[in-house]
Parts: sequence; structure tokens; C-alpha cells
Amino acid sequence: MTSSIPRLVIAAPSSGSGKTTVATGLMAAFAARGLAVSPHKVGPDYIDPGYHALATGRVGRNLDAYLCGPELIGPLFAHGARGCDIAVVEGVMGLYDGAAGEGELASTAHVAKLLRAPVVLVVDASSQSRSVAALVHGFASWDPEVRVGGVILNKVASDRHEELLREALDSSGVPVFGVLRRVAQVDTPSRHLGLVPVAERRGAAVDAVAAMAAQVSDGCDLEGLLGLARGAGAVPGAAWDPGAAAPEPPLRPERLRPQTPDGPGGGGTRPVVAVASGAAFTFSYAEHTELLAAAGADVVPFDPLRDEQLPDGTRGLVVGGGFPEVYAAELSANEPLRKAVGALAHSGAPVAAECAGLLYLCRELDGLAMCGVLDVRARMTERLTLGYRDAVAVSDSVLAVAGTRLRGHEFHRTAVEPGAGAAPAWGVRTPRPRVEGFVQQGVHASYLHTHWASEPGVARRFVERCRTS
Repeated sequence: MTSSIPRLVIAAPSSGSGKTTVATGLMAAFAARGLAVSPHKVGPDYIDPGYHALATGRVGRNLDAYLCGPELIGPLFAHGARGCDIAVVEGVMGLYDGAAGEGELASTAHVAKLLRAPVVLVVDASSQSRSVAALVHGFASWDPEVRVGGVILNKVASDRHEELLREALDSSGVPVFGVLRRVAQVDTPSRHLGLVPVAERRGAAVDAVAAMAAQVSDGCDLEGLLGLARGAGAVPGAAWDPGAAAPEPPLRPERLRPQTPDGPGGGGTRPVVAVASGAAFTFSYAEHTELLAAAGADVVPFDPLRDEQLPDGTRGLVVGGGFPEVYAAELSANEPLRKAVGALAHSGAPVAAECAGLLYLCRELDGLAMCGVLDVRARMTERLTLGYRDAVAVSDSVLAVAGTRLRGHEFHRTAVEPGAGAAPAWGVRTPRPRVEGFVQQGVHASYLHTHWASEPGVARRFVERCRTS
């Protein structure tokens, strides 16, 4: 079985060249033409997919060959793009930049090859003219298996500048599909971990995406780009299926926790798994909730900034990543919910927390009271911790048995000062051996972001514990 969805990979020689503007603008421009557009992002980034979702009306999905393995890139792509007219894949960093010390693994070029997709190179031309041809030639010829199908020139100063650039590229054999002028940049503010997520600035984000779409529509050959996308080769293999990856086990009533009329532990035969959402917790992969649902859970979102109680019948809790440090005062002020989370965790119910979720479960964050599930203090620091991690579970938990190997990603500027009462969650092998995270009763809390599609047994195990705990 193959996928023949038309597709483009938007790449660049380096970060800061304009990939996000071009990719998001293309998504929105194609969607405005009535096309069903499937948005994707290479790598572990959670924020860009939020803008992609706004541009297309479809959930943004990640394609990470380090976290999920190269063998899942095609199936995950086909799953996300099913039924669409075109897919646009935004790259990460420079075209050939991958996981440190791992060669091409997880680079944009690697993913483009796995998808058999043409690459459109976005070049910041603000400080060059004829040299652009040498740059494009180098990127197009570096790896013969990577098909650089065209160029979009960004930050072009004038008509004369554009003329010089086009003349230089005439002999390169790589067509120019667009020219974007050096104008005031689209309003996409950043802070300590990158762009501000859509959930925190939705009205302004809508305007920003519309501006990107206008720039791209005015400056790019959309018909030519659509024709390039239609020339992509077929992606072999069946689409990933969460139901096949984490099938719901046969119902065994004798193993269900006795029903209670209300409060944690209540509900029907499909346990309710509450998933933190809202502006403070925006980091999640769509496949996680799909796997939880496939494994038999009723997944119910809630907003820790606004909701004072967990969803009715909650029997498990997932708190992903985001920016609790930005909203620490508001999270702390919501004392009823903090107490409800603490009561659920202390009852032994399964709780999975990643990064921001870990901070939320701590006793305090920058001196402000959090849920107090873990005897841990957390604080903001000046140091950025960033990178892929190879890890093995060192303690049995609601997510994995000891010895389970997973790959993850860290991305934070906080530190924790642990107290007593918890076992470590992970033994991290890279870049230096150490233990990390906390396992305590039914709680698994860690800085490590993981992608459950690589190990769907995580979701099955978590939901089974929700049924029986």
C-alpha cells in the first residue's frame, strides 16, 4: 500500500531564513484555494504546528526520525495526510542538520528522502547577489538523493536585487518559485523557548497567519509549487493506525475498579483520562491522545488555568509540556484544582507528566505553590537544556517496565531540587550518563518529552492501570 499525496518539504540553509513564514503561508494560501492541506513539522517542535493548524484547520503533526525511528516517518505522514489534497512539511534548522553525532538522522534532508518529497529551499538573500547560485548549487548537489526542486528567495530588497538573483540562478537548473520582499516581518513574537504559542495569542496569531498567506500568495508561484508537489513519488507502506498500534483489550469486568458515584475513580467501562490543555500546557503530540483513545480511554481535556476541578470520573491524568513558568501565579492561585490533582495522585491513580507537567506537580515553582505531589522545588534558570536523549526506564511505572528503552527530547530553562520519596524515572545515556525524573506511586514525571507512537505499549499500559488502579 502506498501514499501518493502531493507534498512539499520547505527547507533552508540555516535557521532564521524564513521557513516558518513560507511554510505556514503556503499552507494558508493553499487552504484558501479550497484545498485540504495536511500540515507537518520535522523534528520535536510543538509551537510551529500550532500555527500550521491555524493555517489549515487540521491538527499539526510532527515527523521526527530520532524520536519515532525512520521506519515510522512514512506511516505517520500517511496517517496525518489521509484524504488531503496536498501536504506541506516544514523542515528544521538547516537542510542537512540532524541529531548531533548521528549523521543525517532526523534532518530535514533525511525526512525528505524517507517521504520521497521534493524540497523547496528558502534562501535569505538579504546580503548576497551572485553568490546565491553557489549556495543553492551546493545544497542541491550535496546529496544526490535529496531533490531540491526549487527556491524561494526571501528578504529581497528591490526589483534590481531580484534581477541579479534570478540572473545568477538561471544556470543553476533550480527554478525560482517565489520572491518575498524585505518588508516588516510578520508579527510572530518569541521568548525563551521560541515563538509564543497560538493558544496564548489566538487573535494576533490569526492575523499573523493571514499576513503570511498574503506574502506568499503575492510573491510565489502557487501553481508551479502545486505542480512540483504532484510530482512526488509514492511513499511505501500502510498508514499508521492507532487502533492497530494500541488496540483496546477485551473487557474484563472483574479487573475494573469498583465504580464510585462521583470523584476520582468514577465513570464507566472506558476510564476517563484527563489531559491538561490551555495556554499553560500546549506541548503535546496528536498521536498521544489518539493512542489513549484507541487503548480504551475517554480522553477529556481541561484547562488548569480556568477549571477548578478535574473532569467528572477522572481515573488518569496526563500533563504535558508548555509554559507553567509563565503562568505560575495563575496556576498557583487555582488552589481547588491543585488540591484535586494532589488527591488524585495520592490515591494511586496513574499520572503522566512531561516537563511542564513535572513542574506543575512540584511543591513549588519559583516560590509559588504548585500541586505538591512531588517533594520537589523547581526554579527558572538562565541555562537552556536542549537536545535529543537516549533513555532507559530504571523503575517500573505506569508508563513502562524497567528496562524499556525510549528516545526523547529535552527543552527547558528550569531546574529541580528534589527531596525524598521518589525513585528515578529514566537512565539517560546521552550526552552524559545520569538518572532523571521521578516515579512515585502511580506518578511518572520527567523532563523528557517522548513520542508514544514509537512505543505504543506506553498508552496501553497507562490505560490498563486507569482501569485497575
